[in-house]
Amino acid sequence: MRERIPRVIKLLYPKRIWDVPTREKCIYLSFDDGPIPEITPWVLDQLKKYNARASFFCIGDNVSKHPNIFRMVVEQGHTVGNHTHNHLNGWRTSVTAYLENVRQAQEVIERELPQKTGLKNAIFRPPYGKIRNVQAKKLQQEGYSVVMWSIVSMDYDQRLSSEKVLQNVLKNAVPGSIIVFHDSIKAEKNLKAVLPQVLEHFQKQGYSFKALK
Repeated sequence: MRERIPRVIKLLYPKRIWDVPTREKCIYLSFDDGPIPEITPWVLDQLKKYNARASFFCIGDNVSKHPNIFRMVVEQGHTVGNHTHNHLNGWRTSVTAYLENVRQAQEVIERELPQKTGLKNAIFRPPYGKIRNVQAKKLQQEGYSVVMWSIVSMDYDQRLSSEKVLQNVLKNAVPGSIIVFHDSIKAEKNLKAVLPQVLEHFQKQGYSFKALK
C-alpha cells in the first residue's frame, strides 16, 4: 500500500474523496477498524487534549460489541462512517455480498447513534482501500460518499519504526489532507507513539483538526 496517494490514482477515480480542497490550515484525521475498548478511548483522550475533531470509520461488528464506546465517539463531536460489518475485502467479495455487509453495518451504526436521527450524509471507507468500481458506484447511488485518503500512516505495519510512521505523516501532510490511522490492536504500538506527536506538531504549526462531513 502506498503511503501517499499518487495524483494519477485520484484522477482515475474522481468521484471518490481523496482530500478536502481548502486554503485553510486544517487536516482531517481519520481512524479505521474500531471501536474497541483497548484503543478507542485512548484516542478520544488524545484528541480532546488538542480540541481536535476526527472521523472514525467503524466496523459494524465492533459497534455491536462496544456500543458505549461508539456513543462516546459521537458524543465527543466526531463523525462516524461505515467500514463494512466484517472488514471485507471488496476485491474478494461479490457485489451482492459486499453491499449487504455494508447495509448490515449501517443498520447497527444508526441503531446505536445517541441521536436517533440517522446519518444524513453517510460516509464509507472500503477496508484495505479495495473496492470494485461497480461496488463503489452502487454505494454512491445509495447515498454514500466513498472516502479514501491522502496519506495512510502505516501505523499497522509492525515492521516499521514509530519514527518512520511519524515522518511519513509529517512530511506528506498539507492543508486538506485526509490521514488514516487505526484504532486497532495491531496498530497500538505505533499509534500511541505517533498520534500525540502529530497532534502537537500540527497544532504548533497553526493547524486545526476537522472531521469529515
